[in-house]
Amino acid sequence: MLIEFYKYQGTGNDFIIINNFNQEFKIIGTETIVKMCDRKFGIGADGLMVIEKSSAADFKLTFYNPDGSESFCGNGSRCAVKFTKDIHLIHKTEINFEAFDGMHKAIVNVDSVTITMRDVNEVEQDANGIFINTGSPHLVIEKNNVDEVKIIDEGSKLRYHKLYEPIGTNVNFIQATDTGIKIRTYEKGVEDETLSCGTGVTAAALVYASLYKTNNKVEVLTKGGKLEVSFEQHDNAFSNVKLKGPAEFVFKGIYNG
Repeated sequence: MLIEFYKYQGTGNDFIIINNFNQEFKIIGTETIVKMCDRKFGIGADGLMVIEKSSAADFKLTFYNPDGSESFCGNGSRCAVKFTKDIHLIHKTEINFEAFDGMHKAIVNVDSVTITMRDVNEVEQDANGIFINTGSPHLVIEKNNVDEVKIIDEGSKLRYHKLYEPIGTNVNFIQATDTGIKIRTYEKGVEDETLSCGTGVTAAALVYASLYKTNNKVEVLTKGGKLEVSFEQHDNAFSNVKLKGPAEFVFKGIYNG
Protein backbone atom coordinates (compact mmCIF):
# COMPACT_ATOMS: atom_id res chain seq x y z
CA MET A 1 0.00 0.00 0.00
CA LEU A 2 1.30 3.44 -0.95
CA ILE A 3 0.91 5.94 1.90
CA GLU A 4 1.46 9.69 1.50
CA PHE A 5 3.12 11.09 4.59
CA TYR A 6 4.50 14.35 5.97
CA LYS A 7 7.41 14.73 8.36
CA TYR A 8 7.28 17.46 11.04
CA GLN A 9 9.42 18.27 14.06
CA GLY A 10 9.02 20.32 17.22
CA THR A 11 12.29 21.08 19.04
CA GLY A 12 13.81 17.94 17.55
CA ASN A 13 10.87 15.68 18.44
CA ASP A 14 10.03 14.32 14.97
CA PHE A 15 6.84 12.77 13.67
CA ILE A 16 5.23 11.15 10.67
CA ILE A 17 1.81 12.64 9.88
CA ILE A 18 -0.80 10.97 7.69
CA ASN A 19 -3.88 12.82 6.46
CA ASN A 20 -6.87 10.48 6.56
CA PHE A 21 -9.56 13.14 6.33
CA ASN A 22 -10.95 11.44 3.24
CA GLN A 23 -10.82 8.01 4.95
CA GLU A 24 -8.71 6.46 2.21
CA PHE A 25 -7.73 3.66 4.59
CA LYS A 26 -9.26 2.35 7.79
CA ILE A 27 -6.37 0.93 9.79
CA ILE A 28 -2.60 1.23 9.84
CA GLY A 29 -1.44 -1.89 11.66
CA THR A 30 1.16 -2.03 14.41
CA GLU A 31 3.69 -3.72 12.13
CA THR A 32 3.45 -0.88 9.59
CA ILE A 33 3.75 1.79 12.31
CA VAL A 34 6.88 0.13 13.72
CA LYS A 35 8.45 -0.13 10.26
CA MET A 36 7.66 3.47 9.31
CA CYS A 37 9.12 4.83 12.56
CA ASP A 38 12.28 2.73 12.32
CA ARG A 39 15.33 4.95 11.69
CA LYS A 40 17.29 2.25 9.86
CA PHE A 41 14.69 0.57 7.67
CA GLY A 42 11.86 3.11 7.57
CA ILE A 43 11.24 6.85 7.54
CA GLY A 44 12.36 7.33 11.12
CA ALA A 45 10.35 9.18 13.77
CA ASP A 46 9.51 9.50 17.47
CA GLY A 47 5.91 8.70 16.61
CA LEU A 48 3.23 8.52 13.92
CA MET A 49 -0.02 10.50 13.79
CA VAL A 50 -3.21 10.03 11.81
CA ILE A 51 -5.45 13.05 11.23
CA GLU A 52 -9.17 12.31 10.75
CA LYS A 53 -12.52 14.07 10.84
CA SER A 54 -14.21 14.58 14.19
CA SER A 55 -17.85 15.22 14.98
CA ALA A 56 -16.84 17.06 18.17
CA ALA A 57 -13.83 19.14 17.05
CA ASP A 58 -11.95 20.48 14.02
CA PHE A 59 -10.10 17.19 13.71
CA LYS A 60 -9.28 13.96 15.53
CA LEU A 61 -5.65 13.08 16.25
CA THR A 62 -4.53 9.51 16.88
CA PHE A 63 -0.93 9.29 18.06
CA TYR A 64 1.12 6.11 17.94
CA ASN A 65 4.45 5.57 19.67
CA PRO A 66 7.17 3.81 17.62
CA ASP A 67 6.15 0.50 19.23
CA GLY A 68 2.56 0.94 17.99
CA SER A 69 1.00 1.84 21.34
CA GLU A 70 -1.34 4.83 21.58
CA SER A 71 -0.89 7.85 23.85
CA PHE A 72 -1.13 11.62 23.98
CA CYS A 73 1.86 13.61 22.72
CA GLY A 74 2.34 17.33 23.37
CA ASN A 75 4.90 18.13 20.68
CA GLY A 76 3.16 15.78 18.27
CA SER A 77 -0.11 17.60 18.83
CA ARG A 78 1.54 20.95 18.16
CA CYS A 79 2.99 19.58 14.91
CA ALA A 80 -0.38 18.11 13.91
CA VAL A 81 -2.07 21.48 14.43
CA LYS A 82 0.57 23.22 12.31
CA PHE A 83 0.14 20.56 9.61
CA THR A 84 -3.61 21.14 9.35
CA LYS A 85 -2.93 24.85 8.84
CA ASP A 86 -0.08 24.34 6.36
CA ILE A 87 -2.12 22.15 4.01
CA HIS A 88 -5.23 24.35 4.46
CA LEU A 89 -7.23 21.55 6.03
CA ILE A 90 -8.18 24.02 8.77
CA HIS A 91 -8.27 27.77 8.08
CA LYS A 92 -8.70 29.14 11.61
CA THR A 93 -5.89 30.22 13.92
CA GLU A 94 -7.75 28.94 16.99
CA ILE A 95 -8.33 25.22 16.62
CA ASN A 96 -9.99 22.47 18.67
CA PHE A 97 -8.89 18.87 18.35
CA GLU A 98 -9.75 15.51 19.84
CA ALA A 99 -6.88 13.38 21.20
CA PHE A 100 -6.18 10.27 23.27
CA ASP A 101 -6.81 12.04 26.58
CA GLY A 102 -9.74 14.21 25.49
CA MET A 103 -10.32 17.62 23.91
CA HIS A 104 -7.64 20.27 23.43
CA LYS A 105 -7.43 23.83 22.14
CA ALA A 106 -4.62 25.32 20.07
CA ILE A 107 -3.48 28.70 18.79
CA VAL A 108 -1.26 28.98 15.71
CA ASN A 109 1.12 31.93 15.45
CA VAL A 110 3.76 32.70 12.83
CA ASP A 111 6.63 31.12 14.75
CA SER A 112 4.91 28.94 17.35
CA VAL A 113 1.97 26.70 18.21
CA THR A 114 0.40 26.73 21.68
CA ILE A 115 -1.82 23.92 22.91
CA THR A 116 -3.80 23.50 26.11
CA MET A 117 -2.83 20.50 28.21
CA ARG A 118 -4.95 18.61 30.72
CA ASP A 119 -5.40 19.98 34.23
CA VAL A 120 -3.18 18.32 36.82
CA ASN A 121 -4.67 17.72 40.25
CA GLU A 122 -1.93 15.63 41.82
CA VAL A 123 1.85 15.83 42.04
CA GLU A 124 2.98 12.72 43.90
CA GLN A 125 6.33 12.21 45.65
CA ASP A 126 7.41 8.55 45.57
CA ALA A 127 10.56 6.57 46.27
CA ASN A 128 12.13 7.46 42.91
CA GLY A 129 11.17 11.09 42.39
CA ILE A 130 7.99 12.99 41.65
CA PHE A 131 5.26 11.34 39.57
CA ILE A 132 2.78 13.33 37.51
CA ASN A 133 0.43 12.64 34.60
CA THR A 134 0.21 15.32 31.90
CA GLY A 135 -1.62 13.20 29.34
CA SER A 136 1.14 10.60 29.62
CA PRO A 137 2.74 9.36 32.87
CA HIS A 138 6.03 11.02 33.85
CA LEU A 139 8.57 10.59 36.61
CA VAL A 140 10.62 13.76 37.27
CA ILE A 141 13.98 13.65 39.05
CA GLU A 142 16.06 16.71 39.92
CA LYS A 143 19.82 16.54 39.27
CA ASN A 144 22.73 18.92 39.78
CA ASN A 145 23.99 18.25 36.23
CA VAL A 146 21.68 16.53 33.75
CA ASP A 147 24.49 16.26 31.19
CA GLU A 148 26.19 13.69 33.40
CA VAL A 149 23.15 11.41 33.65
CA LYS A 150 23.56 7.99 31.99
CA ILE A 151 20.06 8.34 30.69
CA ILE A 152 19.66 4.99 28.89
CA ASP A 153 20.76 3.04 31.97
CA GLU A 154 18.91 5.11 34.56
CA GLY A 155 15.86 5.83 32.42
CA SER A 156 15.21 2.25 31.31
CA LYS A 157 15.42 0.91 34.87
CA LEU A 158 12.88 3.42 36.18
CA ARG A 159 10.65 3.16 33.11
CA TYR A 160 9.88 -0.48 34.07
CA HIS A 161 9.86 0.03 37.86
CA LYS A 162 7.15 -1.92 39.70
CA LEU A 163 5.63 1.33 41.05
CA TYR A 164 4.46 2.21 37.53
CA GLU A 165 3.05 -1.11 36.42
CA PRO A 166 1.39 -2.10 34.20
CA ILE A 167 2.10 0.57 31.55
CA GLY A 168 5.35 2.00 32.92
CA THR A 169 6.40 5.64 32.86
CA ASN A 170 8.48 8.19 30.99
CA VAL A 171 11.50 9.42 32.94
CA ASN A 172 12.72 13.04 33.06
CA PHE A 173 15.87 14.47 34.61
CA ILE A 174 15.82 18.22 35.30
CA GLN A 175 18.30 20.88 36.37
CA ALA A 176 17.53 24.43 37.46
CA THR A 177 19.00 27.22 35.30
CA ASP A 178 19.06 31.02 35.49
CA THR A 179 15.98 31.23 33.28
CA GLY A 180 14.06 28.06 34.14
CA ILE A 181 15.05 24.42 33.80
CA LYS A 182 17.06 22.12 31.56
CA ILE A 183 15.69 18.65 30.81
CA ARG A 184 16.56 15.26 29.38
CA THR A 185 13.85 12.66 28.78
CA TYR A 186 13.77 8.90 28.38
CA GLU A 187 10.54 8.08 26.52
CA LYS A 188 8.64 4.85 26.84
CA GLY A 189 7.47 3.53 23.49
CA VAL A 190 10.56 5.06 21.91
CA GLU A 191 12.70 3.30 24.56
CA ASP A 192 15.45 5.85 24.17
CA GLU A 193 16.29 9.47 24.89
CA THR A 194 14.47 11.95 22.65
CA LEU A 195 15.59 15.48 21.84
CA SER A 196 12.34 16.79 23.32
CA CYS A 197 9.06 15.57 24.83
CA GLY A 198 6.08 17.90 25.17
CA THR A 199 4.28 16.06 27.96
CA GLY A 200 7.63 15.58 29.71
CA VAL A 201 8.47 19.27 29.44
CA THR A 202 5.05 20.11 30.85
CA ALA A 203 5.46 17.62 33.69
CA ALA A 204 8.91 18.98 34.52
CA ALA A 205 7.73 22.59 34.54
CA LEU A 206 4.81 21.81 36.86
CA VAL A 207 7.02 19.80 39.21
CA TYR A 208 9.54 22.65 39.27
CA ALA A 209 6.71 25.08 40.06
CA SER A 210 5.39 22.86 42.85
CA LEU A 211 8.86 22.63 44.41
CA TYR A 212 9.90 26.26 44.14
CA LYS A 213 6.59 28.15 43.83
CA THR A 214 7.66 30.01 40.68
CA ASN A 215 5.50 32.45 38.76
CA ASN A 216 3.01 31.12 36.22
CA LYS A 217 5.50 30.49 33.42
CA VAL A 218 8.58 28.25 33.08
CA GLU A 219 11.08 28.18 30.22
CA VAL A 220 12.36 24.67 29.51
CA LEU A 221 15.54 23.96 27.55
CA THR A 222 15.51 20.58 25.80
CA LYS A 223 18.28 19.09 23.69
CA GLY A 224 16.28 20.17 20.64
CA GLY A 225 15.43 23.74 21.67
CA LYS A 226 13.30 25.86 24.00
CA LEU A 227 9.69 25.38 25.02
CA GLU A 228 7.50 27.41 27.36
CA VAL A 229 4.92 26.12 29.82
CA SER A 230 2.38 28.48 31.41
CA PHE A 231 -0.25 27.61 34.02
CA GLU A 232 -2.37 28.66 36.96
CA GLN A 233 -1.19 27.09 40.22
CA HIS A 234 -3.42 26.21 43.16
CA ASP A 235 -1.16 24.62 45.82
CA ASN A 236 -0.01 21.47 43.96
CA ALA A 237 -2.84 21.49 41.42
CA PHE A 238 -2.59 23.19 38.02
CA SER A 239 -5.14 24.48 35.53
CA ASN A 240 -5.06 26.40 32.24
CA VAL A 241 -1.82 24.59 31.40
CA LYS A 242 -0.35 25.55 28.01
CA LEU A 243 2.63 24.29 26.02
CA LYS A 244 4.19 26.71 23.52
CA GLY A 245 6.98 26.25 21.00
CA PRO A 246 7.95 25.87 17.34
CA ALA A 247 6.55 23.25 14.95
CA GLU A 248 8.13 22.88 11.53
CA PHE A 249 7.62 20.99 8.28
CA VAL A 250 10.61 18.84 7.30
CA PHE A 251 9.65 16.90 4.14
CA LYS A 252 6.91 14.81 2.53
CA GLY A 253 6.97 11.57 0.58
CA ILE A 254 5.32 8.29 -0.32
CA TYR A 255 5.86 5.19 1.78
CA ASN A 256 5.58 1.84 0.05
CA GLY A 257 4.20 -0.43 2.72
